Amino acid sequence: MVDSYLLILCVLKKYQNSLKATLALIRAGLWEKDVRLLPFDKIDYDFVLVFSQQHAVTGLVAAGIEHVLDIRIPQAVALTYAGSSLQIERRNKKMNEFIASMTEKMRRDDIYTILVKGQGLAQCYERPLWRTSGDIDFFFARDSYNKVIEYFKKLSSNNTQDSRYTKSYTVIIDQWSVELHGTLRSGLSTRLDHEIDSVQDEVFKRGDVRTWRNGNTIVHLPGIDSDLFLLFTHFVRHFYHNEFIIRQACDWCRFLCTFKEEINVDLLEKRLRNSHLMNEWKSFAAYAVDYLGMPVNSMPLYEDSEKWHTNASKILSFIMSDSPSNRVRDTLIISKIFPSNTVRFLPSLLFNVNGMKLWERIGNR
Repeated sequence: MVDSYLLILCVLKKYQNSLKATLALIRAGLWEKDVRLLPFDKIDYDFVLVFSQQHAVTGLVAAGIEHVLDIRIPQAVALTYAGSSLQIERRNKKMNEFIASMTEKMRRDDIYTILVKGQGLAQCYERPLWRTSGDIDFFFARDSYNKVIEYFKKLSSNNTQDSRYTKSYTVIIDQWSVELHGTLRSGLSTRLDHEIDSVQDEVFKRGDVRTWRNGNTIVHLPGIDSDLFLLFTHFVRHFYHNEFIIRQACDWCRFLCTFKEEINVDLLEKRLRNSHLMNEWKSFAAYAVDYLGMPVNSMPLYEDSEKWHTNASKILSFIMSDSPSNRVRDTLIISKIFPSNTVRFLPSLLFNVNGMKLWERIGNR
């Protein structure tokens, strides 16, 4: 069997200049800084387009193109990105209107919700309307989740299977895919999910929230420290399931820079250690600094170490693999980056179980 890393490295070598150019454009758009593309020689713009679409950073690349100093971007390419950014902007405006409308409706009907991910995080960007959006995610207290599901079933044009453990349910309202969350559990391990549940309690029981003024509507978001932990554990879960996209790391970077003076680093470190996620944090911190241009002074708990930079390189290689997802193969690759947690998470990664899930299933019988 050919080693998976060799296959990935072949892809990296073939598109090396184009990948470097794409990352340079992402950095330029992410931080609104000038960029030079001449050092990258021949750029395959089809690769740039496909990569930016796959990783939901089309708006960032479009913004980055505006900062190119030394070469003329082909007109067809520039027009493609200009059109894409306009479409993204229009969609985000309509999504924001829908979020405002749904928030007001739930408020009138005495349903309390927190908006997570998505449009709340977009406010950390220089151009919030150019962030490629996905679903709309509403977060609820665990004890109100069943009531919420019944409420939304009356509004939805579809019915999906409820996930009992993660308490997640997807509905379609008008044109929008809305995810309802009674928890934001990762499913990776009992220890991690206990910590996520405790953060949820900080939000709903102890009022750790902040607000975003969306037009004339006040939308509640998790408090800064709670949101940071939920954001990080969300994309770590996606990484372990080979569903990670670069936009998730970009969201993380913009959030950290926006709130760098307000983040409780001691609390963050405590939560990461409780969850056994310190290695993941330091590796992705190196990845953000090395490949996304994250300012070192805005990255909490950053360590300039060969170990973390090596892991960052492996993370990029794994992300670059465009082969179909394969649970066993992907787990083996990730085990070379995070060996300890791959073992801890193995029951979840291979069999979709963990101790908390089993205990709840037994308790509900």
